[in-house]
Order: sequence, then C-alpha cells, then structure tokens
Amino acid sequence: MNPAIAIIGGTGLASLDSLKTVHQETRSTPYGEPSSPLLYGELGGRTVVFLARHGQHHTLPPHKINYRANLWVLHQIGVKQVIAAAAVGGIRADMEPGALAFPDQIIDYTWGRRGTFFEDNLSYVTHIDFTEPYCPVLRERLIHAARVLNLNARESCTYAAMPGPRLETAAEIRRLERDGCDIVGMTGMPEAALARELGLRYAACAVVANWAAGKAAGEITMAAIERNLAGGMEQVKTLLAQVIPTLEPA
Repeated sequence: MNPAIAIIGGTGLASLDSLKTVHQETRSTPYGEPSSPLLYGELGGRTVVFLARHGQHHTLPPHKINYRANLWVLHQIGVKQVIAAAAVGGIRADMEPGALAFPDQIIDYTWGRRGTFFEDNLSYVTHIDFTEPYCPVLRERLIHAARVLNLNARESCTYAAMPGPRLETAAEIRRLERDGCDIVGMTGMPEAALARELGLRYAACAVVANWAAGKAAGEITMAAIERNLAGGMEQVKTLLAQVIPTLEPA
C-alpha cells in the first residue's frame, strides 16, 4: 500500500529513529534524482514515507537540492500530505532557539532555483493560487498536537526563504524584519510552491536553531546551532508521533 503521508527531514532530521522502517526504495524522476532514497515505515500506527532533504549524510546544500525531484517522487508514489521539518533562524523577539514554529506565510528571496513544473511543452499556462502557501487543515493538526503535548510552539509566522548556503548579514535580517518576516531559512522555497502545483497538502514544522544575525551578541556557530537542533528535533519527533495518527489516510 502506498503511503499517503510523507515527512521531509531537514537539517537535524536526516533520519527518523522513531520510524519503524519496512523497506527502502530508490527512484528516479523526469526531473533527476531525489535527495535520498525513500524510507517506508510505520509511525503512530500509520504508513508513512521519509525523505531526507539534504541527503542521507547531509551533503546537499540548500541551493543544490533537487526540489522538483523530491516533490515529484512523493506525488508519484501516492503521497497526499507532506510535513516538512526545517531549521530556521529566529527574527521575532519570541522566536528563541529551541522553539517550534508553524509558518502560515512565506516570502521568497531565493533566485536561480528550478521552481515550477509548468515551464516546458505546455498546452496552456498555469498559475497556482498561492495566497495561503501552507495547507490550513494540516497546519491546524500540527498546532493542535503541539498544544496537546504542551510544546513551546509559535502558531503563526512568516518564513523568509533565503538562498544560502551562507548565513545572512545583520543588515539583511533588518531588511527581512521590515518586510514582516519572523523566521529565516533556506529551503522553504520552491518546496512549498511545488507541493501546491502537485495538489499536495503541505505544512512546515520549523525548529529555531539560532538567533538570526544581529539578534544576539557574538558569532553564530554551528556548534550552538547543533545543540539547539538536538533538543528541537526531539520535540519534532514527539510531535510527529502525536499528529500522524490524526491525519486522513488519503
């Protein structure tokens, strides 16, 4: 039976030890190779598939990820709902490291990424409605699960998608804040838009890994980011185990 639910793991979640893996599958797509093999398994009594966005060994930087292949392969195997985990920097005052955030809006500052399936050999031009970039039903399930678990979660925020792989300057973060952004990451786009093009329900669960540039004194170090992600991603695993059984099978 094809899984209707997929989890895309980001930085800090290259594997899911709570997933009772049944088998692993490698697939190709018309858009190239996905980031990782697909891991099929059981979580919370439900069949799910896991895909590591940055590769099994975290070797793919944000601008080199084949987002189209990743979303296409999930659609190809029958996935209907996607929960995407991601590490972000905190801009808003309450976005302290270790907090979870469920964005409801996104601003795309990336460039040069292959961001649509609708570009070649078209019989007509397609424009998707992207007013609400994240599925409100799936977001509400995540929010409810976080409340039940009493997790430290922010239920509404705007995600700034930056090109990476470098972190931002303090001036860039000030600009993002003026634009109304609350968190900053590097993988939110075109992933969310591609999911919408394929008709997938898509929602993000972000873990604040660090204060964004200029929001705290001192240098942003990978060691500090990894420490914050360790605890944050444990919360994500707990959240997934709570929310997966509440999702519709198709």
